[in-house]
Amino acid sequence: MRLPKGAIRPRPAVIAMAPYHPPTAGRADKLRLDFNENTVGCSPSVIAALKQAVTPEDLSIYPEYGKAKEAIANYFGVTPDDFVFTNGTDEAIQVFINTYVDDGQEVLVLKPAYAMYRFYAEVAGASILDIPYPQPGLEFPLQAVLDAITPDTRAILLANPNNPTGTGVGLHGLERILSRARRAAVLVDEAYYEFSGVTALGEIGRIPNLFVCRTFSKVFGMAGMRLGCLFSQPANIAYLHKAQSPYSVNSLAVLAAQAAVQDTFYIQNYVAEVLAARELLCLGLEKLAVSYVPSSANFVLARFGNRAIEVRDRLREQAILVRDRSYEAPGCVRITVGTREQTRKLLAALEALL
Repeated sequence: MRLPKGAIRPRPAVIAMAPYHPPTAGRADKLRLDFNENTVGCSPSVIAALKQAVTPEDLSIYPEYGKAKEAIANYFGVTPDDFVFTNGTDEAIQVFINTYVDDGQEVLVLKPAYAMYRFYAEVAGASILDIPYPQPGLEFPLQAVLDAITPDTRAILLANPNNPTGTGVGLHGLERILSRARRAAVLVDEAYYEFSGVTALGEIGRIPNLFVCRTFSKVFGMAGMRLGCLFSQPANIAYLHKAQSPYSVNSLAVLAAQAAVQDTFYIQNYVAEVLAARELLCLGLEKLAVSYVPSSANFVLARFGNRAIEVRDRLREQAILVRDRSYEAPGCVRITVGTREQTRKLLAALEALL
């Protein structure tokens, strides 16, 4: 983009970045299988809490986090000093990068992966080293990650399981990475933990360079509230606080989170439904002779070859939204797993289309 005469030139790192335009418009009243959201909504307890507790006075004062931190800490089995609230996982990544990465320092990310890892590393002016997921299986490239770590590696960002592949690494593999990368800050994004069951959160007290983030956007069904948590040892958390705006998380988000973590029955039921629907989706794809990547998350990356764009567009015509990822995983479409009823609707549409 050419700057108008007299305009202030941005930093070179920003000029060099490719713009990120998530396709978020026009999604209401459709079957949303494109963004890995909870497809039925948050717990009714969340809505009840918001209706009952919010007053005009509540909205006129700045957020207070003490009570909410106690409740969330209890749910995750940590202390309030072990984490910061963040404005979604995106801010967790941003604060992590802002705290530990200087201009020109090396950041290791995997490819394909969640776009915000590269986004915030690029904004910081970092030197980015991409580690590709191997084709065709897209398994987690553990040995390649280990081989890439050097004394120059400043930070490593990875999702477990990964988006968009759905593949993950076990705790032993994560420990090998952390052991090799003792001089680097390592962020493990566990946005899809509830569907995989693998977590490094219990290791934060033992491993000083480990950071773990969780989100309320997926299983909790609160993507619109923009709330996440970034966990590490208290000394690290103190530095993260210094690099974060003091009121980046709003009062309604933390109020909703307190209600959400109390309704464990809702969470367990939704996870069980998604796991059953994931199995149904995989069986249905096999019957349609569509290959896919085995997933540990609430989505499946399906291979439609040169029909990937066509599949996305034809499904959209039937008000079913899926996400084309062929620009980074050739021929692939990512399908969010919702309920079994929603999955049957999708499979019927695919059968007619293919």
